[in-house]
Amino acid sequence: MAKLLAERGIDLIDTSTGGNNPSADIPVGPGYQVPFAERIRAETGLPTGAVGMITDPRQAEEILENDQADVVFLARALLRDPHWPLRAANTLGAEVHWPTQYARAKTWH
Repeated sequence: MAKLLAERGIDLIDTSTGGNNPSADIPVGPGYQVPFAERIRAETGLPTGAVGMITDPRQAEEILENDQADVVFLARALLRDPHWPLRAANTLGAEVHWPTQYARAKTWH
């Protein structure tokens, strides 16, 4: 299906096995959807987004570094913690540009 979508101009596949069918037996665990994103990316050349219990910044970074997906969608992790991107940047040692008016909030304790 992804190949057909590519022919029609789709530029990114948000990869998920769905989980909307209660009888589907989908093993769940950290990054459980990532292999599907990796396979679609490899077989179609389309950029993919990975989902599925991606909660740790190092885990997300590893997915990108290993070319398993082009983007990581956080969904529930962001619902639980809207500051996740800032915490991830701090954990990974990334410098984030803050607007001048917010600079005093940048300090982590």
